[in-house]
Amino acid sequence: MTSLLWLRQDLRLADQPAYVAAAHDGPVIAIYVLDDHRPGDWAIGGAQRWWLHHSLEALGKALAVKGIALILRRGDAVAEILKVARDVGAKRVHAIRHFEPWWRRAEDELGDKIELCLHDGNHLGPPDAVLTGAGGRFRMFTPFWRALHRQMPPAAPMRAPAQAEGHGGKPAGDALTDWKLLPTKPDWAAAFGKDWMPGEAGARRTLDNFLAEVGDYEKARNLPSVEGSSRLSPHLHFGEISPATVWHRIGNAGSSGEAFLRELGWRDFAANLIDQFPDYGRRNVRDSFDALPWRTGKAADRDFAAWTQGRTGYPIVDAGMRQLWTTGWMHNRVRMIAASFLVKHLLIDWRRGERWFWDTLVDADYGNNSVKVAGTGVDSNMFVRIMAPLTQSEKFDAAGYIREWVPELAGLDDADIHDPWGRGCAPHGYAEPLIGHRQGRERALTAYRDMKS
Repeated sequence: MTSLLWLRQDLRLADQPAYVAAAHDGPVIAIYVLDDHRPGDWAIGGAQRWWLHHSLEALGKALAVKGIALILRRGDAVAEILKVARDVGAKRVHAIRHFEPWWRRAEDELGDKIELCLHDGNHLGPPDAVLTGAGGRFRMFTPFWRALHRQMPPAAPMRAPAQAEGHGGKPAGDALTDWKLLPTKPDWAAAFGKDWMPGEAGARRTLDNFLAEVGDYEKARNLPSVEGSSRLSPHLHFGEISPATVWHRIGNAGSSGEAFLRELGWRDFAANLIDQFPDYGRRNVRDSFDALPWRTGKAADRDFAAWTQGRTGYPIVDAGMRQLWTTGWMHNRVRMIAASFLVKHLLIDWRRGERWFWDTLVDADYGNNSVKVAGTGVDSNMFVRIMAPLTQSEKFDAAGYIREWVPELAGLDDADIHDPWGRGCAPHGYAEPLIGHRQGRERALTAYRDMKS
């Protein structure tokens, strides 16, 4: 029996349960639909489109070796899948379950029209199966992680079938180049290829590289100049490698390995939250924050533009925003600092920053992006916890990182580079601080008190 393999953020063959099940059924046709309508505001951003082009290109070649066609369609995912199923006589669709609200609705709709077999495989475990002792859902990470950890390790990764049967015919599909996913005028992604190798082979290489360094992860992950992160996040987002594969490769690395596995658990926690609160990425779950007086108008717009361009006058924030624009990625510690600066020092609505990150991050993820530093969700982050960028920069030894991404400061020594304006040595042309730390902190706390009154 011919089956369709519906691909979304699961672009791999190894440990791909939907692919294994479809191959067991008989002939397989794989289909990816670029659906920009169902996600609405969450249609994938520019940086993700660059990644998607290269990931689909790699996957198409891997499937071709198996004799399986990858059909590309653009439009409504449900409608296009049903068209292909009708054309080839397929009665069953296999797919990995997703938790984004638009995909949950699409799964429900498709399941009403054709047999849809959903498989778990993009998380360590089904996030909706991690429950409290009373059978409820978790809203805080630490107890969620404890409960998830008790269910670990995940099942051993599945091998890709040694043999798979393709369908004799090939329904019409789009050429990948017709989608124009790659930027051209200008090619703002020109440097992405120096940092990234999208696709399953790239994911394996990145994991292999990280395994050589994971022993230092617990400390190095917070040091931007060392960049002790795994850099697996875009590969995990696009499903080019499974979390179970990562777990089983890293699980024996001692305390640093455990620290990384905890971070891997955040993906499951984020999926757990958006499953409970589908609008988590666009609204304040804590309703009281609807009354917070965010800054608007021309001055706020100028500050927002300066933030996106890395011209805030705070070196670590500027370094992070410039790294983001150049590479499509930002060190995780710096992400928190940059996001906190926008929301609290500049008092600009977190949703504006989220939209910028959505368009510029290669690993932009609805669940992970929605776990906010703003303190407007159900997680334990508090709005009144205001990161001090200058102190954070010095504490986490970001001097080398700043020199790399803010070259106009490269001549400053370690004692001055974190706060050149405060030390009286800012070079000509470097942006003045948009606001002083103490002034920004007090403005944020005043806004918070006004909201609570």
